[in-house]
Amino acid sequence: MVVAMDQRSNANGDERFDPSAQPPFKIGDIRAAIPKHCWVKSPLRSMSYVARDIFAVVALAVAAVYFDSWFFWPLYWAAQGTLFWAIFVLGHDCGHGSFSDIPLLNTAVGHILHSFILVPYHGWRISHRTHHQNHGHVENDESWVPLPEKLYKNLSHSTRMLRYTVPLPMLAYPLYLWVQKSLVKKGPHYNPYSSLFAPSERKLIATSTTCWSIMLATLVYLSFLVGPVTVLKVYGVPYIIFVMWLDAVTYLHHHGHDDKLPWYRGKEWSYLRGGLTTIDRDYGIFNNIHHDIGTHVIHHLFPQTPHYHLVDATKSAKHVLGRYYREPKTSGAIPIHLVESLVASIRKDHYVSDTGDIVFYETDPDLYVYASDKSKIN
Repeated sequence: MVVAMDQRSNANGDERFDPSAQPPFKIGDIRAAIPKHCWVKSPLRSMSYVARDIFAVVALAVAAVYFDSWFFWPLYWAAQGTLFWAIFVLGHDCGHGSFSDIPLLNTAVGHILHSFILVPYHGWRISHRTHHQNHGHVENDESWVPLPEKLYKNLSHSTRMLRYTVPLPMLAYPLYLWVQKSLVKKGPHYNPYSSLFAPSERKLIATSTTCWSIMLATLVYLSFLVGPVTVLKVYGVPYIIFVMWLDAVTYLHHHGHDDKLPWYRGKEWSYLRGGLTTIDRDYGIFNNIHHDIGTHVIHHLFPQTPHYHLVDATKSAKHVLGRYYREPKTSGAIPIHLVESLVASIRKDHYVSDTGDIVFYETDPDLYVYASDKSKIN
């Protein structure tokens, strides 16, 4: 069964665009529109961003410890958590191979950056690769995947509330690393024998888990050395801010557009159609800080594009993408508008139909009606 969104008219009588329609172009047409320089990776330039972020992280930590003021600490937490997120993005580029054409450099830098923020590099990299290879697929994708209606309705009300009440979903990333589940695979990103990984990848997972364990042990040692409160203030709270950044940004890559976007199954899914459901976002002053990760459509279609070429590549590809590219709303210095998009989406995008090869999110009208209120209604 194939379900397609009907062409609808807006207030002016104009036909609305159907984002689930087969695109009239191929992925090769997009690639051909992108200038050659956008494919060039510079290890020196990539390392300069690493140096910039590490310098900023160290400088902020030194300043926080030096001033040790409750006026300064909240400013430090917000800034440092944002830099932790920026470091994650650089490690993410290593995982895609967009950092450089030198596999050993990518692996070494990726392990250092991701281990510092308690991310198992290879475990996450392999899972994330699966996400890119299956983006927009209801069953096979592995990141913020919609629940089929039957599975959703089998959840207890309390579980639904945990999944769809802000800010709880924005704290989900550590849990995702430990108990990640999709309709196809499940298991912790730390376990070499998890179904997330092939037997040939077990040594890679063991290496990354060892690096992660060394970082965790370092934090425990520092807690005994300088006290757990100091470690919490210098590292723990920024880590939580980082997790919120990661969950919010990755959610908004695939949710929260003003118009509902399709998810696919079966023969209707293709790499191109799945990639075209991703969304670019403008994060104001944070665009440069977190390495243009909001420029996401081209990244999803061509993940080996260096982050510092994504803006140019997107500008060059727009004429090919046409209405399949959704221009991001222009942000002020602080992207407050995205908070509204995030909250609105979580409150209405709950599940998709169990049937159909093209499906759209549906809303549970009773989710936020509490049991006591339901009894009054009945």
